[in-house]
Amino acid sequence: MNRSFIVAALVTASGAAPAIAGGFYLQEQSPLAVGRAFAGEAAAADSAATVFYNPAGMTNLPGVSVDAGGHLLFVQSSQTNRGSTRSAAGNQGSFPTGGGNGGNPFDQPVIIPSGYFSAQIEGSRLWLGLGISAPFGVKVVYDNGWFGRYDSIRSDVESLNIQPTAAYKLTDRISIGGGFDIQRMTAKLSSALPNVSPLLPDGLLEIRGQDMAFGWNAGVSVDLGAVRLGAHYRSHIDHQLSGVAAISGLLGPLAASNGGTRGFAPLSTPDIASVGATFGTGKLRLLAGGSFYKWSRFKNINVNTPTGVTFLSSAQNYRDTYSVSAGAEYALSKKLTLRAGTMYDQTPTRDAYRTTRVPDGDRIWATTGVTAQLTKAVAVNMSYAHIFVKSEAVNRTDPLFAGSPAVTTINTLSTNQGHANEIASSISLRF
Repeated sequence: MNRSFIVAALVTASGAAPAIAGGFYLQEQSPLAVGRAFAGEAAAADSAATVFYNPAGMTNLPGVSVDAGGHLLFVQSSQTNRGSTRSAAGNQGSFPTGGGNGGNPFDQPVIIPSGYFSAQIEGSRLWLGLGISAPFGVKVVYDNGWFGRYDSIRSDVESLNIQPTAAYKLTDRISIGGGFDIQRMTAKLSSALPNVSPLLPDGLLEIRGQDMAFGWNAGVSVDLGAVRLGAHYRSHIDHQLSGVAAISGLLGPLAASNGGTRGFAPLSTPDIASVGATFGTGKLRLLAGGSFYKWSRFKNINVNTPTGVTFLSSAQNYRDTYSVSAGAEYALSKKLTLRAGTMYDQTPTRDAYRTTRVPDGDRIWATTGVTAQLTKAVAVNMSYAHIFVKSEAVNRTDPLFAGSPAVTTINTLSTNQGHANEIASSISLRF
């Protein structure tokens, strides 16, 4: 049986993450921030999206602020077969899996929305805010019968993250903020199952699961005039996905495995610690930032029965990673601001454990953007990004039906190549 239950069961609201985010983390939480490659977001505090990046920054937004928008991702990704094989039952022989390259597994475009709200309590040093976003996710669908079908066919995970938030201005220079993350995720995954002989048609494994879990985040902002500093921490969230695994199409001695069973899969998102800085108060502003991701929490995917028996298991062994970014903004006038940035973002995946469900590689972002201030209360933000994704290998060896006479070894050997273009837009309101 395929050992990859919900290999990427972490989130995206109405959208999905291809190989443009570290693992299954989505950088795309603010169209304005895309234009400067997310540089200095822990300190920038120039839109209601600071609710996500550092809620302490809300104290830099007097009155009421709203930011709503979306991202359109146009992803090109392909898998190249490097000799993927399967054995017959009992690990007898080695046979090519056959099949095509799976096509481009991403929707065109991938859509990722977000929205944020911030309001100062009149006459006080207290701000309240709310964010709706999708910080994790994956949606990858390959053609039926492709060479990597025993690793994955469909990985479709959606989520919704709601973040009630508060901030307090301790002094004229120092602010603190924090909030809770209410995170719901759903997953629909499928992969082929080998029958006892390569001459027989494949079976199919389909999995559905969902969960709601909770986390928290907190930050601090220090305003030194021409320099603003910020730091933010987002906790990991422990999910316990529950659902059903259904098997069909197995023949002969494997036919008894057809049917459905309930399962539970514990998964944790990474802790994320970020720092940022902005420099300048005139027409030119420089920004820099960095983040650390505690991906090493994600070691295994285990699916357990209600009685605690583990019937599916997959080693992931993610590594801890970091991202660094730099950007600049220039105000041509009171009505028009230009920006640009670049970011380096590591992948947490490793060659021996990487899966076609998350065709991931190290990324370099090159971005640009513009803000048009239409009125005192209304601004429109537009951004463009090109993401260069390093080609990476998939070298998985998975024993299916382990512990039975029908044990079959699958060797998925592939090279992933890809890149992405992104267009993002939002409207910012202040009252």
